[in-house]
Amino acid sequence: MLFSCVASVAAAGDLPRPLTADDFLSFDRDQAALGQSLFYDTILSGNRNISCAHCHHPKFGTGDGLSLGIGEGGQGLGPDRTPGIGLARIAKRIPRNAPGLWNLGGRDLTVMFHDGRLSRSELFGNGFNSPAEEWLPQGLNSLLAAQALFPLVAQFEMAGNPGENEVIGAVHDRIDAAWPILAKRVRTEGGYGARFVAAFDHIDAPEEVTIVEIANALAAFMALEWTSFDSLFDQYIGGDHAALTADQHAGMQLFYGKAECASCHSGPLMSDQKFHALGLPAFGPGRTRMFDPYARDVGRMGESNRLEDAYAFRTPMLRNVALTAPYGHNGAFATLEGIVRHHLDPARSRADWRPEDAKLPDVPWLEAADFVIQSDAREMARQARVVPGKGPALNDEEVAQIVAFLKSLTGTHGVTDPLFGVPEWFTP
Repeated sequence: MLFSCVASVAAAGDLPRPLTADDFLSFDRDQAALGQSLFYDTILSGNRNISCAHCHHPKFGTGDGLSLGIGEGGQGLGPDRTPGIGLARIAKRIPRNAPGLWNLGGRDLTVMFHDGRLSRSELFGNGFNSPAEEWLPQGLNSLLAAQALFPLVAQFEMAGNPGENEVIGAVHDRIDAAWPILAKRVRTEGGYGARFVAAFDHIDAPEEVTIVEIANALAAFMALEWTSFDSLFDQYIGGDHAALTADQHAGMQLFYGKAECASCHSGPLMSDQKFHALGLPAFGPGRTRMFDPYARDVGRMGESNRLEDAYAFRTPMLRNVALTAPYGHNGAFATLEGIVRHHLDPARSRADWRPEDAKLPDVPWLEAADFVIQSDAREMARQARVVPGKGPALNDEEVAQIVAFLKSLTGTHGVTDPLFGVPEWFTP
């Protein structure tokens, strides 16, 4: 989350320009209202037992408040979510931390997911380089719409386990085989078909609704609901130099100066959209490559197959970061102070970290595997080779000031005054 400008004081030229509405894609409000219903509805999951909102709820900053989430088969919401019982219980933790959904409608966004496995590209002729390759459907109106399709067909997130439903069965045939099944569900149940006809000009009958319209509606909702650029910091760079407290202002100077945070968290969106190895403590199942014999997470290398990308993860944007704990691709740090201090001395932080620092709900049948990676000396040695060196030397007061600045990035629109909010009928 940190570091590489050298100025000790942030001059005006060092700060990003203010974000405006023009920095975000336009979406239709009626389609967004339809997307809101779908986002909170379990109809899009294989076993009809989990919605997008179970892992991305505004109560937890559009995350779930966990280091590694509990997906399909679990019960409840956020840190209180339990892993289920009987045959329906979870078979695996979600491999990575549920990221916040703020500002994902940004025009300049080019890549999504912690490892960047979705990006804009004409490689497959559909506008995107994605896990679905040439089988990703045409007509998706944004990177965010494309992203919305993949949790629906992920076994441990929303699709379910083999043998449980027709959706996961189709996924194991070919990734795009499941989307028509979900689209048929939506257009024939709950009055959704008529709503699509009303919201989409090119849809004249429910039978015409495909997964593309569903994804576009979800994207419209997420973009309009969680666009945020009215924080105290945004007010400051917009010209109100009294917006920040003394500590927040000092933290801003450190962020854009001595602490070098802006070397990665750069530009108006506060991300370079690149990939960096931070040396976070290793635990959980990780997202393994097909031939990996054990649980580990190689990060960007899993997508690029380049050794120089090993254990590197995408730089997150920082608006509303104070709301989205825990932090890191696997949620290793429960507090902003923890992740900031990790950047200052990654090797020491990695050595001092303990399993109890992770926010993991009890799952007795998975506990033996949760931290098994740390007993693999060879894998730990491989990871140690890419752990960054020490960052700038900061004292406790300066760390506190950076944390104060990060808290100044919390906005109001979409936080205390969302456009749509949580439907009254949603029951976690």
